[in-house]
Amino acid sequence: MARQHHYRRRTKDPAELDMTTFLNLMVVLVPFLLITAVFSRITIVELNLPSSAAGAAPSEPALRFEVIVREQGLEITNGTSMIAKLPKVEGEYDLLALSELVQALKHDHPDEQDASVLLEPEIEYDHLIRVMDAVRSAELTQPGDEGITRVALFTDISIGDAP
Repeated sequence: MARQHHYRRRTKDPAELDMTTFLNLMVVLVPFLLITAVFSRITIVELNLPSSAAGAAPSEPALRFEVIVREQGLEITNGTSMIAKLPKVEGEYDLLALSELVQALKHDHPDEQDASVLLEPEIEYDHLIRVMDAVRSAELTQPGDEGITRVALFTDISIGDAP
């Protein structure tokens, strides 16, 4: 007698996905990634650029302080005549001498806030920022005091092309 095999179709229910383990992983992983993430801080420097709008002519300031950044060095002018010329020292701009000169000018004109930084076309952006920092503020140490004090110098800076 021949044996007959009866194949029965078994109906299986689709398997349920267990999301508990995945959700537990996300609950731990998301806070960890947020805590260890590096958030960058963007600092914005407000600059005064010339406008084409016609308006009333502003009054002429007592000091028109300009720093001209050239390939050979820095030139400091009052808008009409040269105050000082600072050549490069060992291939770098002499920002220490610039800072001392700016502090002396600020001492002579304490109410002035405006300054212009004028650049030749091939000057690198990094040099512009360093000159602007030297014109905008200075770090002073008081005798007998171990702390460093930052003082504001010419905070309203305009930029433009060198003549």
